[in-house]
Amino acid sequence: MKHSIKKLVAGTALVLGAFAAVAAEPIKIGSVLSVTGPAAFLGDPELKTLQMYVEDINKKGGLLGRPLELVHYDDGSDAGKANGFTKRLIDDDKVDILVGGTTTGATMSAAPLVDKAGIPFISLAGAVVIVEPVKKWVFKTPHTDRMAAEKVFEDMKKRGISKVALLSESSGFGQSGKKETEGVAAKYGITLVANETYGPKDTDMSPQLTKIKNTAGVQGVFIFGLGQGPAIATKNYKQLGITLPLYHAHGVASEEFIKLAGPAAEGIRLPAAALLVASKLDAKDPQKPIVTAYSKSFSDKWKTDVSSFGGHAYDGLMLAVDAIKRAGSTDKAKVRDAIEATKGYIGTGGIVNMSATDHMGLDLTAFRMLEVKNGDWTLVP
Repeated sequence: MKHSIKKLVAGTALVLGAFAAVAAEPIKIGSVLSVTGPAAFLGDPELKTLQMYVEDINKKGGLLGRPLELVHYDDGSDAGKANGFTKRLIDDDKVDILVGGTTTGATMSAAPLVDKAGIPFISLAGAVVIVEPVKKWVFKTPHTDRMAAEKVFEDMKKRGISKVALLSESSGFGQSGKKETEGVAAKYGITLVANETYGPKDTDMSPQLTKIKNTAGVQGVFIFGLGQGPAIATKNYKQLGITLPLYHAHGVASEEFIKLAGPAAEGIRLPAAALLVASKLDAKDPQKPIVTAYSKSFSDKWKTDVSSFGGHAYDGLMLAVDAIKRAGSTDKAKVRDAIEATKGYIGTGGIVNMSATDHMGLDLTAFRMLEVKNGDWTLVP
């Protein structure tokens, strides 16, 4: 009889423990992503990644004994909508932290709101303006546009290319990229002999590329944009019979870009995260276990190729989780301080070392130079 009572008490304790875990107030992760619209091929894998890992963390018991809850909105690649949704996440949904902001425009429209509210925000967008000047509550996971320009120019220099044509998109990311490219060119002995732009919804860049083709002395071309535009420009480039070395920025670092550009992508180079070449990394590379595991988990669950954009979301969420653990609470100021104190985090984008003056924590070594060969990303030696 005593034995039965003991079993009953133990069983009841287990049930109550499980009930307490379920009943615990969730930790709310807020996210505004561009799941539809021109930037969808960035936002879609970001959302899939957040959903997958929030579910995984909850299966393992949650965080601080509490379940995670992902509250997300789709801004349709419209920065104006991102502002409204961020306000809703802060005021109505009462989220504890924000991980999102697919595009630079969306991120910058949200930044004043998070600053006013005093809520940590980890952006998934590329432009350097997000973290320079440093904003107290804003951090980011991807490499910056300035780093992309520097990595491209570093490679061009090795190939003896010094006269370059730039074609940039007139969006937040493209225009910030244009500014940063212009700013670092001289440092690498590069002269921009042509400087053209295109709109994010343009469906033909032949006029701009024809001007570039007819510019005297051009040795290489650098396209700075995201979404479908760069793929269209790449097709136009081949259609016009331009044979100069072609480079892109990291805004197209995904298998989707190769699919969109088709055979025209062959031979292009760009700087990207190690994630795109996970299987090709050296066995001793510290990122290899992380990017290989993420790549397998993502492709197994969603039956689709990985992209560096999904990786940015993985890093954003894991940096948030790590900071909340170290803070021992969801107190916004403590979590903010913990993010800023991140050291040695190995993610899909590189090894992150944040500080009070660096809210990204990556250096140029975090970028790998890739080239499309036989329809696949390969590492440039």
